[in-house]
Amino acid sequence: MTGFIILLAIVLVVVISVQIGKIVELANKIRGQEESDRINADRTAFWLLVFGIALILGTIWSCYHYKNFMLGYGPHEAASIHGKKVDSIFNLTVILTGIVFVLTQVALFYFAFKYKGRPGKKVLFIPHNNKLEFYWTITPAIVMTILVVSGLMAWNEIMADVKEDEDFIEIEAVAYQFAWDIRYPGKDHKLGTRNYKLISGTNGLGMDWTDPKTHDDFIADQIVLPKGKKVRVRITSKDVLHNFYLPQFRVKMDAIPGLPTYFVFTPEKTLDEYKLELRKYPEYLEPSDPKDPFGPKKWETFTYELGCAELCGIGHYSMRKVVKIVSPKEYEEWFNKQNSVYFSTVRNTDDDPNKGKVLAGEPITTSVETKEKVDTTVIISKESLNKK
Repeated sequence: MTGFIILLAIVLVVVISVQIGKIVELANKIRGQEESDRINADRTAFWLLVFGIALILGTIWSCYHYKNFMLGYGPHEAASIHGKKVDSIFNLTVILTGIVFVLTQVALFYFAFKYKGRPGKKVLFIPHNNKLEFYWTITPAIVMTILVVSGLMAWNEIMADVKEDEDFIEIEAVAYQFAWDIRYPGKDHKLGTRNYKLISGTNGLGMDWTDPKTHDDFIADQIVLPKGKKVRVRITSKDVLHNFYLPQFRVKMDAIPGLPTYFVFTPEKTLDEYKLELRKYPEYLEPSDPKDPFGPKKWETFTYELGCAELCGIGHYSMRKVVKIVSPKEYEEWFNKQNSVYFSTVRNTDDDPNKGKVLAGEPITTSVETKEKVDTTVIISKESLNKK
């Protein structure tokens, strides 16, 4: 019903516009073309001026009104160290292009009003002006140089890879239609080898179980990272082009099939700290669900989130993953509770290339007989067997 009403309204607007056109045409014949042209020019100039003023004021008002919802402003300061550099470059771009926007729009609509058509008025034709062309060339050149140089310096700083002697966490994000697999290294802090040829129904990432580094790797259902620790994310895709996007951390990088990329960042705000910032602003004290005025507030339901910023298919909207930034202690507690994919689902199955073998450091089970002739099970390691 709503769609029919909208369609009817559009048809009515078209009909009214056609009728107005006919009325204007009839009035022109009655009044005379010259007088009609003057009136049309005055009307057009006036409404162009009104539109120009409304455009500039509306732009300024909307920026101010919605500032607390925009990244980089209000409570949405960057939650990563490098994010501050991104925001500063963005602000510099907004300031310089904003000045150009205001000046050009003022000139455009003012000139349209001032130089409206008049009978007998002739246009001044200026084929060449060295001074004007000099300023019109040098000014954009200076502005572009400032933006390009500052942007390039920021890019080189932000996209620098980790050094071998640095203390960092490396995780892997694998995109596919329409979800993310997040792989963590185990206690060896090294991600194992993957091979797309090994991908199967039971090995979705193609992890190479002959590589000992894969044995303690685990896949997490959410991204959990410690505050203040540098993180390197390996990013890749199994099918089409995706994009790894963490807006609050100013992290954005394409996930490309066959061409691994990476991003390095250091989170410096936990989720709880970010929520406390949101709590200071009235926009986030409103109910999260407008239909439930007594329900949780917007700041309470806020969460960091990984999204896909590349239109990748009909399920693009569902490529979301919860992100939590916690204290180092909380991270260690969470990390120690995770189970490796290999030992929890693959070990001693038909997919295990090490089936029947004893692996170094692997907990194994054996039976011993006590003096009371009662079988019991104890856990020993390969190292303890070797000692005996």
